[in-house]
Amino acid sequence: MGVKEETLRYLGYQGRQPDGRTMELVEDAIRELEERNAPKSIYREYRCEAAGETVRIGGLEVKSRDLAKNLQGCGRAVLLAATIGRGADLLIRKYSISNLAKAAVVQAAGAALIEQYVDGLEDAVRESARARGLSLRPRFSPGYGDFALECQKDLFAMLECGKRIGVTLTEGNLMMPSKSVTAVIGLAKTEREPGRESKCARCGNADCAFREGT
Repeated sequence: MGVKEETLRYLGYQGRQPDGRTMELVEDAIRELEERNAPKSIYREYRCEAAGETVRIGGLEVKSRDLAKNLQGCGRAVLLAATIGRGADLLIRKYSISNLAKAAVVQAAGAALIEQYVDGLEDAVRESARARGLSLRPRFSPGYGDFALECQKDLFAMLECGKRIGVTLTEGNLMMPSKSVTAVIGLAKTEREPGRESKCARCGNADCAFREGT
């Protein structure tokens, strides 16, 4: 799914055609964001163990049944952090004062752009893994299921996110710039190589308004 289509999905246009004015706003928002796009990322690979509700990745220990299930059978895992920079936040702040509709569209387009960027990083990890006879489990981020958002602190420390890519955490463990992502990707020895799964397939919230296929 392209950035334009993903933006429209975030705006709630699943299965229906937006009007011309909305399409104009979407195209303008994507253009402005791409002009300000400053993507940065870091990912590192660690030993991994997962059993019951306990996950160990390098020196990190996490209690999460959902994450452990996702990583079952993985001997290695990649920790990843990525951002498209402050451009989206600055535009959202600007249009929140002068054009609320445009601010909402920029919000959606920013979410679509960071997802596209992380999908590309995941593809790079997949290519490297295949060369070693490994396949990827779906990426899993703090806040999914019972993988606590508080674990962001540990991921940030291990990846040195502030130093390496300029992403920081608020007191509530939200990332700044806001269009940033952290994730865990399991690597397993398996004959099954499904390719990249929909991000919605990784989430148990079947009632989400933004769920793909709804």
